[in-house]
Amino acid sequence: MAKLYFYYSSMNAGKSTTLLQADFNYRERGMKTMLWTAELDTRSEGMVRSRIGLEAEARLYAPTTDLWSAISAVHADTPLDCVLIDEAQFLTKEQVWQLARLADEAGIPVLCYGIRTDFQGELFPGSAALLGIADALVELKAVCHCGRKASMNLRVDEHGKPVAEGAQTEIGGNDRYLALCRKHFSEALA
Repeated sequence: MAKLYFYYSSMNAGKSTTLLQADFNYRERGMKTMLWTAELDTRSEGMVRSRIGLEAEARLYAPTTDLWSAISAVHADTPLDCVLIDEAQFLTKEQVWQLARLADEAGIPVLCYGIRTDFQGELFPGSAALLGIADALVELKAVCHCGRKASMNLRVDEHGKPVAEGAQTEIGGNDRYLALCRKHFSEALA
């Protein structure tokens, strides 16, 4: 039975690297995969990219993308063995239910990778939906500078100073975010 998986963490835990490894494992065995990433992440340019240099082409999804229809159409012509979604925090609740339907009705395993919370400790809509309905939840570990598990994403400005307010989504990498344990996240914002 196919399942909907959610691999989540703070920034810098290797989510994209893990996704690319899973994709490689399927393809190495002659299986057909389909990769997706968020159109919102303008750094991606139609690619899933990891910080360690691995990358693969991916389709782009927007909040209006009907993932059920797009993936089902491909699956009807060329059966898919797995669908992998990067930046899953940017999925809408409706898209998460579409992915669940792919697992339940089309029998395609769907592996989603994303950040659980934003820079204020609030759940992203896609992450909230996945935490609620995914068949399997897997936390990937990032490390705070103190050595503890990093579970929070601290947004910083161009001078490296903590940012406590702003839009939920601001695209950036190590230049804009630090993965910290809850203690150091709270201290930085105090």
